[in-house]
Parts: sequence; structure tokens; C-alpha cells
Amino acid sequence: MKRIFKILLKVALGFIALLLMAFAILYLVYNQALPEGSKPEQADILAQKMLKAIQYDAYTQTQFIEWSFAGGTHEYKWDKVNGKVDVKWGDNIVNLNLSNPQASQVFKDAKEVLGDSKADLIQKATDFFNNDSFWLVAPFKVFDKGTTRSLVAFEDGSEGLLVTYSSGGTTPGDSYLWKLQPNGFPISYQMWVKIIPIGGLEASWDDWKVMKNGAFLPSSHKLGPVTLSMGDVRAYN
Repeated sequence: MKRIFKILLKVALGFIALLLMAFAILYLVYNQALPEGSKPEQADILAQKMLKAIQYDAYTQTQFIEWSFAGGTHEYKWDKVNGKVDVKWGDNIVNLNLSNPQASQVFKDAKEVLGDSKADLIQKATDFFNNDSFWLVAPFKVFDKGTTRSLVAFEDGSEGLLVTYSSGGTTPGDSYLWKLQPNGFPISYQMWVKIIPIGGLEASWDDWKVMKNGAFLPSSHKLGPVTLSMGDVRAYN
């Protein structure tokens, strides 16, 4: 048994070493420092151009948005007008009150949950929503409270919109560099975020759907070889 244990330990340590080497290579190849932006006034103009391209006015008038995330693992029905969202994952359902989380209702296996377990599930639902909704509506949030905007020059001579969130959400301090079409429509963004140790990873924003009211919402994103589906995206009043 000791011999088998030693063999298994060597295999496990070898696997961990390979993972560390792979991460180190990826970090050296892909990691980028957060660029310094400038021209905040011109950045605000570019941000407004992006909002116009994706029909911001139609988005603000939308009451309900439905989508899923992580291959359908998380499901959402968001009532934007009343600040509430139904969050479903596994056998959990949280009727999340965004302005007053403690007033939320929590159900597990169709039975209401109370006490510390309720608080834990409310926090988890809030974290899920903050992350997963950003992948759906990030372009509409460039003027959120606590944001700053600046321009960054790309090598081809075009300019990107760098947006930093100093407050709000689950991980304040994250930055996103938007690459836009000449008409302001989003193509992709690069991310400098706490939950991803490699800075500057790029995700596409080019698989859009037009909602019935004219607003644009993405149906998927690509991060290298990985496709991140937003499920059956719907928006309506």
C-alpha cells in the first residue's frame, strides 16, 4: 500500500507541476499590464456613441430580461423596473430583492429557507447575478456610479474605451477596455479583473440579438477556444 501511495503521490505532484508550468507559460504569453488612459472628455463622447449604437433608450424602457449562464446552470428573470430578479440554480430559487437583499425569499426543494442558510444563499445569488448580468448588459453600464472612462490608443491607430469600476458589483476595481466598430458598436473587451490572474484577456461581444423593442443583447461570447452561452435571451415589457 505504501508503494502505491508513493506512486500516486508522485503522479499527483507531477500533474500539479505541469499545471503550474502551463499557467506560467500562459501568464508570460498573454498577461498584459493595465494601460493608462487619457482624454476623459473624448472618452465620454465615445461611450455615448456606443450606447446609441446598442439602443440604450430601448434598454432603459425594458422591464423584463430573461437569460441563462454557465450552460444553463444559472437561470434568471430580471424585473428591471422593480429591482427584483428570480435566480435559479440546482434546487435553489432566490427571489432576489436588489435594493434590500434581506427582504429576499429563498426556496430549496420548493421549501422556504430561513436563518443563516438563507443569508448564504442570498449572497450567492447576488454574486451570481452581479457576474452573470455583467456579461449580458456591460455596455449599458459604462456610466454607472463609480465608473471612470478614458481613451487608449491601439496599434492600428484606433482608440478603445477603457472603463474602470471603482465601486459597485462584487469586485470593485475591475477594468475593461472596449474595442469598437467605427459606428460605436462593441466588438470585444479586454479584462483586468480580480477573479482572473492573467490581465488583458479578450472576450468577444459580436454575437448579438435584436430584442422586440430594438435593444441589442449578446447571445454568446468567445474567450479563446471557449464559448460562453447566454442561453435564450429575451427582453420585453
